[in-house]
Amino acid sequence: MGDKEKMEDKSKKTKQATVKTAAKKAPVKAAPVKAAPVKAAPVKAVAKKIERTVTGKVTSNKMDKTITVLVERKVKHPLYGKYINQSNKFHAHDEKNEVNEGDVVQITEHKPISKSKSWVVTRVVSKARIET
Repeated sequence: MGDKEKMEDKSKKTKQATVKTAAKKAPVKAAPVKAAPVKAAPVKAVAKKIERTVTGKVTSNKMDKTITVLVERKVKHPLYGKYINQSNKFHAHDEKNEVNEGDVVQITEHKPISKSKSWVVTRVVSKARIET
């Protein structure tokens, strides 16, 4: 029976302790502290945004002011070491509708223009050959 009495005593002590801590956590009003105004140092170095620029071949120009550009790159396989051709297609904004299929263009990332279009044509690297 002595063990039960000890357990009861412990539980009573912990309950009392929680009540005491709750009483200690009563909100205390602090006097307002006046801080000296902090002068910000002028920042002269401006962080330049990194623009992603890629070069690819135009695969479609059927949309109005939009072209589809196929960008291919070679990537080394992590295990076998063989170089693999990987490609991505991007929709790019062509304001003047001057780019045709087969042209090689350089596109730059831009803020989203539409749901799928967030690239802009910056320059035409080479025009497609017209075969007759």
